[in-house]
Amino acid sequence: MKHTYKITGMSCQGCRSKVEDALNSIDGISAKVTLEPAEATIMMDKHIPTEKLQEALSAVGSYRIEMSGFQKITEHKHTPNHSSHHHHGSAHQDHGIAPVKDNKDETGGVYYCPMHCEGDKTYDKPGHCPVCGMDLLKKPVLKHTTQFTCPMHPEIIRDQPGSCPICGMDLVSLGVDLEEEDKTYETLLRKFKIATIFTVPIFLIAMSEMIPGNPIFKLMELKYWNWVQFAFSIPVVFYATWMFFQRAWQSIVTWKLNMFTLIGIGAGVAWLFSLVALLFPDVFPDQFKTHHGTVYVYFEAATVILTLVLLGQLLEARAHSKTNSAIKELLKLAPNTATKIVGDKETTVSIDDIQKGDMLRVKPGEKIPVDGSIKVGEVTIDESMISGEPVPVEKKPGDKVSSGTINGNKTFVMLAEKVGSETLLSQIIEMVNSASRSKAPIQKMADKISGYFVPVVVLIAIATFIVWAIYGPEPAYVYTFVNAIAVLIIACPCALGLATPMSVMVGVGKGAQSGVLIKNAESLEKMSAIDVVIIDKTGTVTEGKPSVEKVVSVNPDFDEKKVLERIVALNSSSEHPLAQATLRYGEENKIKIQPISNFEAVTGKGVMGTLKDEKLALGNQKLMEHVKAKINPELEEQVKAAQKQGKTVSYLAVGDKAVGFVVISDKIKPSSATAIKKLQEEGLKVIMFTGDNEDTARAVSGTLNLDGFKAGMLPEDKLNEIKKLQSQGKKVAMAGDGINDAPALSQADIGIAMGTGTDVAIESAAITLVKGDLNGIAKARLLSHKVMGNIKGNLFFALGYNVLGIPVAAGLLYPFFGILLSPMIAALAMSFSSVSVILNSLRLRSAKMD
Repeated sequence: MKHTYKITGMSCQGCRSKVEDALNSIDGISAKVTLEPAEATIMMDKHIPTEKLQEALSAVGSYRIEMSGFQKITEHKHTPNHSSHHHHGSAHQDHGIAPVKDNKDETGGVYYCPMHCEGDKTYDKPGHCPVCGMDLLKKPVLKHTTQFTCPMHPEIIRDQPGSCPICGMDLVSLGVDLEEEDKTYETLLRKFKIATIFTVPIFLIAMSEMIPGNPIFKLMELKYWNWVQFAFSIPVVFYATWMFFQRAWQSIVTWKLNMFTLIGIGAGVAWLFSLVALLFPDVFPDQFKTHHGTVYVYFEAATVILTLVLLGQLLEARAHSKTNSAIKELLKLAPNTATKIVGDKETTVSIDDIQKGDMLRVKPGEKIPVDGSIKVGEVTIDESMISGEPVPVEKKPGDKVSSGTINGNKTFVMLAEKVGSETLLSQIIEMVNSASRSKAPIQKMADKISGYFVPVVVLIAIATFIVWAIYGPEPAYVYTFVNAIAVLIIACPCALGLATPMSVMVGVGKGAQSGVLIKNAESLEKMSAIDVVIIDKTGTVTEGKPSVEKVVSVNPDFDEKKVLERIVALNSSSEHPLAQATLRYGEENKIKIQPISNFEAVTGKGVMGTLKDEKLALGNQKLMEHVKAKINPELEEQVKAAQKQGKTVSYLAVGDKAVGFVVISDKIKPSSATAIKKLQEEGLKVIMFTGDNEDTARAVSGTLNLDGFKAGMLPEDKLNEIKKLQSQGKKVAMAGDGINDAPALSQADIGIAMGTGTDVAIESAAITLVKGDLNGIAKARLLSHKVMGNIKGNLFFALGYNVLGIPVAAGLLYPFFGILLSPMIAALAMSFSSVSVILNSLRLRSAKMD
């Protein structure tokens, strides 16, 4: 079972970690704590009182825990094979997803740091991260518009569809609003243009001495040109790039040193030195003076450095917009309008105006507006945008359809069942958004290095200054000044900080496009280390669409019809797939459903109840033993014969005698054998845990050539077996239905929810496979390998860049090759280092998932 609690008293990541550790120290609990929002999501084997949780927190600090008022969890259903869990103080929600609380501005904006410096923390307005100084990014959100425009005359905007008053053309929807994704880029571009306009003349003036005869000195002396450089530098420093100095100052005040600390110190010292040299040249020794008698000024170095850093920020902003392109593509899937049927009329309405129970008409080629079921019509639906599978799926009345998928070439009528944030598409978008902002464990190393990075670089710059001042050639102080600034400028902690989150963001988006939904970065990393995969049978290995083959009677007092009547009566109170199969079979045979009293689902065994004065029991052999029903040898022999063929068989007992049985078959998915072989070729062991009987499990295992199986397992048995494997040092992935197997999914190193459509239990597992296909496990593992390889490549580049670049900037090569690095070249290299990391991460977008 799962609960969400509100935590008060946390103020930092250290608090969050302390609270999480305290909760996880309680037996039978798996807790995940977030700072924004301040919540604890707890999976527990059995209900644990809040008072006990509070005791654990009080032992480590002044923290308070209480049941969240907005908690929404999945209701566990009464089934023949699984117990029904009762959740205390919680509201029901179909998908088991708690609403996400985000900080938003007036337009619904949520902003976050691309380096996730403060974990999942978000901000309600644009700006820069208070830790690393980088521009905050806006989280893409699904926002529908009800406005329409003319394709020929965009100035025409109406709230309703119709025709253009100018040209008469039909108005078209303005489409999904992808928010203000280009505003940051446009602002930076404007500032970059201004910086360039003023920096280029400064650079040309400074470089003019390299021109024989220096024509500009015929116009004015150098000391006057220095004043021109100063004047041109003012718009660059105090407007176009002033934000860098603001961020640098904030980083020093808060002692959260970052890239802008180094840029601010380096460029700021160069500019201030130049200003003092301009105003008070006589305070400097002759070493600092040119042959013209003026002091060397570095206005060109300061402005060129700042302009190049601004260029780097500009390129980063453009590259960042591509890293969440997968989310944007998902956003574009959502249509804006739908055709609603009201009586005999059809009207075009906004998606926001659709309510549960509305009847909608979907025309050929249109996107399905919300989740629901088909009422009239047989069609083919293109679900590739959600499942990642290119083959269209045939649908008939009663079948489920999902928002964002595309209708084929026939019209159909559907019933709206899930709208707004309840739709599968909305859940996927929110999950991808959340996972993209999570931290992978490997990032801890980068965070640790980054924590020492800036102070170490400053110390290296000081050491460079001292060494060059003592041992450098004349003019020693000029070399000292230039090389110390180059060290500050070339260092790039951002390349290191971006190495992991960029890969995670692109990788999670790539997975979503392939039907593999990743809950967080940690599960993406863990997936590459898995060596045992545990799979459930029904709905995982098999299609999960069981059908009744036959009903058999072995008692002369109960013919097949009477046996079927009692089976249908018992199963009418159950929602298990096997029960639904018997109900469909009963409907086909025109069996009338009779009322059952004293209904009870016995975990892992079956169901019991009373029909008039008959005590009935339907289930496996364990249930027959439980109710002490006698099974005659003939009946037992027939049942075993069916089970050896891989069929699922349930006995029916009336009173203390088993009078018949029902045979149910569930086809093995065509893809299961291929997927299992693919996993085994990678060195993974694939083992099946099922609640079904030994003979059926053996037949399925033999067909699929599994590495092992265990039959007749209750949910707690699966949990204990996974614990046993983990105690042997195994890394275990568990693939199940995501609801009834919740304890085992939570215990496994990686829980994988198998499912299709809106029934997929996204919150119950670390990874969800939209199509419910074992091939998805192979895809998830391949994705994990590719993302981890990309992260390691990024970290290698970022560390290598700094390890090589800083010594070169300090002048290490000068004694051997006479090579020095200009601060301007250092600025160019620094600007492109972060961009290179992002571009490398973007390679994941074209990665093959087969």
